[in-house]
Amino acid sequence: MNQPTNRRVFMMQTMSAAGVAAFATTASAQAAMVNEADPQAVALSYKADATKVDKAKQPKYAAGQLCNNCALYQGKVSDAAAGCPLFAGKQVAGKGWCSAYAKKA
Repeated sequence: MNQPTNRRVFMMQTMSAAGVAAFATTASAQAAMVNEADPQAVALSYKADATKVDKAKQPKYAAGQLCNNCALYQGKVSDAAAGCPLFAGKQVAGKGWCSAYAKKA
């Protein structure tokens, strides 16, 4: 007699977990993008498009350095945008760059 109750509890827990996972995915997908005018972005010379980095002003920049291949990038290389611990709660463009770039090992 206890078996139907256990199945119901299991199904409710599974559905609850799936709902939480879906919400977490949606919430992270809706995180705001870093604005280049943001004080932290300015301090780190962040550019959403690495091709627009002024190489004369940014001697640290080298071709091929992108947020999506930086050790700090919290997404997959194929992601258009992802989180970065330097910009808490915001996303950086995968094709972006900043002066804190550190090559992924």
